[in-house]
Amino acid sequence: MIPPSFFAPGPVKAKICGLTRGDEARRIAELGADALGINFWPGSKRYVSPSAAAEWLTELGGVVTRIGVFVNAGVDEIAALLDAGLLDAAQLHGDESPGTVAALLARGHRVYKAMGVRDREGLSHAAAFPGDAILLDAWAPVVYGGTGETMDWALGREAVERWPERRVILAGGLTPENVAEAIRQVGPFAVDVASGVESGTPGRKDLAKVRAFLDAVRG
Repeated sequence: MIPPSFFAPGPVKAKICGLTRGDEARRIAELGADALGINFWPGSKRYVSPSAAAEWLTELGGVVTRIGVFVNAGVDEIAALLDAGLLDAAQLHGDESPGTVAALLARGHRVYKAMGVRDREGLSHAAAFPGDAILLDAWAPVVYGGTGETMDWALGREAVERWPERRVILAGGLTPENVAEAIRQVGPFAVDVASGVESGTPGRKDLAKVRAFLDAVRG
């Protein structure tokens, strides 16, 4: 049976981001993650090329939602990977404009913007982006995500209350130890973790931490 999409209504979803190896991706899907994030930005510590990931991404199609993370990539580049069936959705984590998101949505793709937010002005900027989902991360003006810094949960809660029609995905410094409290305080649609479930090496996941994280989300 094909599991429901990461974007379907239901209990809080969990996305494990920054996967670089097929064996870990398969195991994390088996553990029950709702989505896997694969970083296609060459500047990331968790970068993996589409060609290197193609085999296991194809294998995981219909098993788990596969989300490609992009930073300032072209619309055609992103659309090509979605059209090829390697991905189910795109997360834009750079300096993309609302027009970039709109262009991909117009092609019928699932896409959402990821924003580092430090204050209410940042939330107002996030509101300009189209789509029914948005990811809110810790403010990091130089690094595009994956910093391990915790976002201001009060801003996350404000976003949930401001946009009841949007899927607010909470990221930034989440761990197995704090994710349950983050969910309690923010009430997000989903949570996203990268460094908080790693073994100490970027891109390598600690499966015990992943299991604990997923248990905490479900709890």
